[in-house]
Amino acid sequence: MTVRTRFAPSPTGYLHIGGARTALFNFLFARHHGGQYLLRIEDTDRQRSTPEAVRQILESLDWLGLQPDEPPVMQTAREARHAEVARMLLAAGKAYQCFCTPEELAQMREKAAAEGRPPRYDGRWRDRDPAEAPAGVRPVIRVKAPREGETVIQDLVQGEVRVQNGELDDMIILRSDGTPTYLHAVVVDDHDMDITHVIRGDDHLTNTFRQVMVYDAMGWRRPHFAHIPLIHGADGAKLSKRHGAVGALEFRDQGFLPEAVCNYLLRLGWGHGDEEFVPRERAIALFDLKDVGRAPSRMDYAKLTHLNAQYLRQMDAGAVAGKVLEILAHRPSISFGTEGAERVRLLMPDILPRARTLVEAADMAAFAVASQPLTMEAKAAALLTDEAKARLKDLAIFLTDAPWERADLDKWLRDYAEVKGLKLGAVAQPLRAALTGSTQSPPIDAVLLALGRAESVSRMLAAAGDEG
Repeated sequence: MTVRTRFAPSPTGYLHIGGARTALFNFLFARHHGGQYLLRIEDTDRQRSTPEAVRQILESLDWLGLQPDEPPVMQTAREARHAEVARMLLAAGKAYQCFCTPEELAQMREKAAAEGRPPRYDGRWRDRDPAEAPAGVRPVIRVKAPREGETVIQDLVQGEVRVQNGELDDMIILRSDGTPTYLHAVVVDDHDMDITHVIRGDDHLTNTFRQVMVYDAMGWRRPHFAHIPLIHGADGAKLSKRHGAVGALEFRDQGFLPEAVCNYLLRLGWGHGDEEFVPRERAIALFDLKDVGRAPSRMDYAKLTHLNAQYLRQMDAGAVAGKVLEILAHRPSISFGTEGAERVRLLMPDILPRARTLVEAADMAAFAVASQPLTMEAKAAALLTDEAKARLKDLAIFLTDAPWERADLDKWLRDYAEVKGLKLGAVAQPLRAALTGSTQSPPIDAVLLALGRAESVSRMLAAAGDEG
């Protein structure tokens, strides 16, 4: 048997980080077993589904490196097939036409509520002759649920799960307008796509007992089911925007690496010993559903940020610089050419040990491509006293003849401080403010080297109030 999994999001909004984890688990399980991972866009909710949401889902999966092995399937394109299966069940006596009016269904719900029962269809048209139907009522098609015994699911995560068939009602599979219901369409699609393993959130577990009615009625082999626990916030509540970012592309925009996000999501509910750092190839080699826990996971943004920093530090500095330059190029207040880009590249080895995200790295490098006059932070401006400005003019002259190599720059600054009888910080901090507009930056010799002699001297004189 060739393993075939699928990720099946509804395009009614952004790809939630929980959905991204579901896609990841499907991808890794298929890869681990040498199978295929597919994508189906479940757009049967026509009122809420949008082309923009489809685009965003595809973009999110592409960013995460979770592209499907076959072109995506749009569920609405298969409605004729869904209706065909419903009519096959009707012809086989496994389903029936129901002519209940909306008023009758409302009365059933009200009666169930009054009796403290969950609302269920009472099966009144299950064995009636359609010839008795009232005029002008277009029927739905309902599948016949089993009346006796129980339905058992051997779930690969949750274990054996049972439900008494008396708790199930006759599910609508085709609406009165001829369109399929979601729960029916999913079964037909999974069967026709040869899906062997349905891996999804455990909020779908109750749906599974309704969906297996269609599998069994059609005589189709059931796929293996694996219902994974949901992701909660740190407070144990369902993950939402009040906890922080929840959309996959939000993490991209905040400067997280897709490798780090996938590694973190993998460890939310799955584990292999104490391994925290699990790159993609290692994850494929290790991943199996038996290691997925049953308890909900809690999103910890601090841990994700720490893991992202580890991934950043393992990347080539030039590759990170390229990503940082992309971020800076999209900032409205910044414009730079090849000279500015080269400054960022020179700074990157000193920025990487300090940055936790690409956005933080871009923030740290932004001064290198900033235009004069620099925007000064309040603490930096406070360092530029009259005494400090006079020293900056003096230091600009001192550095005009200095060798422009990093080791030499460090030595010259120390020599200058010694000659003037100053602590190095008294020289370096006002100089840092003049060069970067901030009190925080990479080492000052790295800043000088990246900016170059002419730009460094120009910034020092500008901060000193002497445009030269």
